[in-house]
Amino acid sequence: MGCDVFRFKRFAIRQRGCAMKVGTDGVLLGAWMRLDPSDCRLLDIGTGTGVVALMAAQRTEGYSTRIDAIEIDPSSCRQAAENIAESPWSDRIVLHPASLQEFALEKSRSALFDHIFSNPPYFSDSLESPDAARNRARHTATLDYETLLRCSADLLHPQGRLSLVLPIQESENMINRALDKGLCITRRTDVRTTVKNAPKRVLLEFSRANRTPELNELIIEGATPGCYTEAYRNLTRDFYLKF
Repeated sequence: MGCDVFRFKRFAIRQRGCAMKVGTDGVLLGAWMRLDPSDCRLLDIGTGTGVVALMAAQRTEGYSTRIDAIEIDPSSCRQAAENIAESPWSDRIVLHPASLQEFALEKSRSALFDHIFSNPPYFSDSLESPDAARNRARHTATLDYETLLRCSADLLHPQGRLSLVLPIQESENMINRALDKGLCITRRTDVRTTVKNAPKRVLLEFSRANRTPELNELIIEGATPGCYTEAYRNLTRDFYLKF
């Protein structure tokens, strides 16, 4: 997915100026996260190209839903602004060139969100590349999990939800940290590339409701490489041209 323009069924993502291109993680999150007609305000943390915010806008078309998207990297922010402006939903998405910490400080308690979502940086222990922008996008140096959860808890409506996509090895750490902030896991989907592979990614939903979570698994490809499972097709068919 490293081309300069990635085309979905109803919008296009220009990504030449973005450190991180459109990837499966973001598309999974945008298609999987639960969006309700009663959700008035959504927040995308670290929007990058703007792809997840635009998927949310498509899925809430016809609703009176406003989406705020924040991005710290100037080049990615400019690219996201272009993608949003060229989309059918530019009037419902507001882009903020700021860090999560700065954004959270500016918001009052009256500006709470019904759903917060993020495809956060996660290479906290790996070697950094020479590309500073790519480091900001991939490493937790500018947005660690503690900050993500603390600010999300402060910005979340009491009945709101937080949705994340993470490497599977980070899941228990995130779940335990979320509990410390009063957020309980309500949905979890482990993602396998193929049936023979162990799960590499996990989709998580948190809320303040302490109830038995919905647990399931998603397999992307079938036995033949490039042959996608019906479950993955059904999840993403509103977005991918090939489906």
